[in-house]
Amino acid sequence: MAKVKVAIVGSGNIGTDLMIKIMRSARNLEMGVMVGIDPASDGLARAARMGVATCAEGMDGLVKMPEWEDIKVVFDATSAYAHKKHSATAIAAGKQVIDLTPAAIGPYTVPPVNLDAHLDQPNVNMVTCGGQATIPMVYAVKRVAKALPYAEIVASVSSRSAGPGTRANIDEFTETTARAIETVGGADRGKAVIILNPAEPPVIMRDTIFTFSQGAEPEEVEASVEAMVKEVQSYVPGYRLKQKVQFEHIGDNNPLRIPGYGEFSGLKSSIFLEVEGAAHYLPAYAGNLDIMTSAAMATADRWVERTLRA
Repeated sequence: MAKVKVAIVGSGNIGTDLMIKIMRSARNLEMGVMVGIDPASDGLARAARMGVATCAEGMDGLVKMPEWEDIKVVFDATSAYAHKKHSATAIAAGKQVIDLTPAAIGPYTVPPVNLDAHLDQPNVNMVTCGGQATIPMVYAVKRVAKALPYAEIVASVSSRSAGPGTRANIDEFTETTARAIETVGGADRGKAVIILNPAEPPVIMRDTIFTFSQGAEPEEVEASVEAMVKEVQSYVPGYRLKQKVQFEHIGDNNPLRIPGYGEFSGLKSSIFLEVEGAAHYLPAYAGNLDIMTSAAMATADRWVERTLRA
C-alpha cells in the first residue's frame, strides 16, 4: 500500500533527524518536502542529497509548491511562535499537523500514555523532549496509586544537542512540560526543570523523576515503571532505567512540605532514566532529539492507520 507523503517544516537538528527516521523506518510515511528558511542549512542540503524536494522559503514557500497538494501530514519543528501561523495554514488546507514545538495549540500526545486519544484532532502536540521521556514514568506511578499530589522532573541534555530552536524556547519548555505532567501524567501539581550540560565529552540525556503518591505500594510502582519502560523501548530502544526505583515512606509525623502547595504523607519515588539516541543524524548522546522525533513518527504512523486505512 502506498505511503502517505509528509512535509517537515524546520531543517534544524530535530527536523533533520525526523526526516532520516521517516526515510529509514516509517511504516506509513514518505518524505515529500523538507522546508527551512536558511538555504545553506545542513538539513536542506542533506535532504537534497537524499532526493527529497526542498524549500528554503518557509511555510509560505511550501504552499506554493506543486508537492503541497499531495502532503497529508505536516510536522512542525520550528518554534512556538512560528507554529501558530504554520498550524493555521496547514489546517486550513486539510493537513494533519504534528507539533514538535512547545506551542501546545493542540492536545498533548505521549504515545504510550494517550496515543489514540486525540488522533481525531487536526493538531497534536508532542510536548517536549523532557516530557516525552518523563511523563510515561509519572503516568506509570499514577495508574497504580489512589492519588498523585505531586511530580517533578529534571531533564539534563548535552548543550551540543540543543540547537537555537531549543534555546529560544526554554521558558515554553518548562511551562509546557509542567502542564503535561498534570494533564497527561495525572499529577495534581507538576514541575519541570531543564539543564543544558556543557560537559565534554557530551553526556547522554538523563532524566530524574520524583513522584509523591498515596495508596500505592513500592512493589506496584516498581512493576508499573518497568512495564512502561518496555513500552517506550518499542519505539525508543535506547530508553532505560539507570538503577532500580528508589522509595521513601513519608509519615504523618514528618510530612513532606512542598512550598506554596502544602504538606503531605505518602510514598516518594525517585526514578532515574537514561535516553540514548539511535544516532540517525546526531550522535547517540542526543537522546532528547531521538525521543521527540520517534514519538512524532509513531503518532503520525498511527494517525494514518486509524484515519486513512481504518
